[in-house]
Amino acid sequence: MSASASPAMPSSASTLADLTTLRIGGPVRRLVEARDEDELIAAVREADEAGEPLLVLGGGSNLVASDAPFEGTVVLVRDGGGSPRLDASCEIPTSGEPDGRPVDPASDEIPGATCGGVIVEHFAGVRWDDAVRYAVERELIGIEALSGIPGTVGAVPIQNVGAYGQEVAQTITRVRTWDREAGAVRTFFAADCAFAYRDSIFKRTPYGGPVPSATGRYVVLSVTFQHRQGDLSAPIRYAELARQLGVEVGDRAPMIAVRETVLRIRASKGMVLDSRDHDTWSAGSFFTNPILTAEEAERLPEDAPRFAAGEGRVKTSAAWLISHAGFDKGFAVSERASLSTKHSLALTNRGGATSEDLRELATTVQAGVAERFGVRLEAEPVRLGVEI
Repeated sequence: MSASASPAMPSSASTLADLTTLRIGGPVRRLVEARDEDELIAAVREADEAGEPLLVLGGGSNLVASDAPFEGTVVLVRDGGGSPRLDASCEIPTSGEPDGRPVDPASDEIPGATCGGVIVEHFAGVRWDDAVRYAVERELIGIEALSGIPGTVGAVPIQNVGAYGQEVAQTITRVRTWDREAGAVRTFFAADCAFAYRDSIFKRTPYGGPVPSATGRYVVLSVTFQHRQGDLSAPIRYAELARQLGVEVGDRAPMIAVRETVLRIRASKGMVLDSRDHDTWSAGSFFTNPILTAEEAERLPEDAPRFAAGEGRVKTSAAWLISHAGFDKGFAVSERASLSTKHSLALTNRGGATSEDLRELATTVQAGVAERFGVRLEAEPVRLGVEI
């Protein structure tokens, strides 16, 4: 695709609070919307050539922004309504170029696959839950347990988004990006993405240009997923989900039932966006689950959750640490910001919260967990002008 398209259109939103699920953030000097790959490349390129600070934003569900003005360009990536691309082959050509054919997104047609696999490519601005629903309705296996997660397709490889026993690294085969430093499209195959727990090469590679940037070197343009076909889900790996479905861990279940159950569980925890519910005015799970050495894990109480994390390391539960450090659901340091009343891992805006309110709440919880268990909690969301 051409990188010489016209710049994206200006948008009417005026603050980052208008653009984030936490509803916190200061005024934006310049805001443009990009609804396809050409507009996205053009908008990013224009900001970089002008030497402006740049923030590329999708659903705004993983950002904690300062109340100070953002003196740069925010590129808001939106779904332009284009069709995904499908291919019924099981291999991705070494060229890395889009090889599928456009399809009607309203159609249930799936081309026959000789190996039971279908490749689907989505533009970065597509809402993530729309991509999940698209897969489930067409019996494409592998992302059904990721239902209800806010944000866009372009964000999921950056964080290696995961929940309820699945993560996107299990199905992503290719990520096409705009390399801001090289000024060219660059394709990453799965092995090149360096996926890890809530991490990837895209998250770890900062922009090395002359102006500091909240957005990294690689701007995601599209993401390609490879799915097996069938009406049953991938094996259920999460005990709570298995219990709600009435199956054993490791069993499969109808994909539609998995999606509906995940949405119900997430809603009960305030993890499905609802403008009327302040428990959903959050950035989702705020802290990552700590990954500890075996020695560090041994110092935890006997009943603390422990999961093998590879290379002799142990993962424990941030939510368990928070609640057992004395921070109950609803804990607050001000009337404007508190832990969710439904889930201790979410930090929420109760109305009118500032970035300082949220920072104080986060650091209070961090300090309490560190004092009680000797474990430092790491914040998961991207921070823009906020030190946590």
